[in-house]
Amino acid sequence: RLLRGAWLGHPVHPLLVTVPIGAWVCSAVLDVGFGDRAAARRLVLVGLAATPPTVLLGLADFSHLDVPQRRVGALHAVVNTLAAGCFLASTRCGDRAARVWGLVGLLVLSAGGALGGHLSYAQGSGVGRWQEEARVPAVDGPW
Repeated sequence: RLLRGAWLGHPVHPLLVTVPIGAWVCSAVLDVGFGDRAAARRLVLVGLAATPPTVLLGLADFSHLDVPQRRVGALHAVVNTLAAGCFLASTRCGDRAARVWGLVGLLVLSAGGALGGHLSYAQGSGVGRWQEEARVPAVDGPW
């Protein structure tokens, strides 16, 4: 319950995904737009450091999905793992190859994000989960 966001009233995974996504998008802007490879590499590392807790929270949500949602959730996880692998590869090579790996990573990450969006918005994953648990049972009398 803690990892799924009971304390917040909604899932935490969608909030945490903004850290690696934001870091990786900004890394591309700094690298491609401003030619600052060192800053871009630091942001890629920030995104990679934020990935394990993001995955952990996603797995906590995964445990409460129905079968069709699990199929999309598993594909979402695989695609985003490939994206993280692209960003990791970008830290291990020269500037030009790193830029290519980073851009490929963004493309793959976009596909993973689209799957996550489909899981949430089209399949309703987690929708209303905490509102139902937060409802107080009715009691006799006006108070």
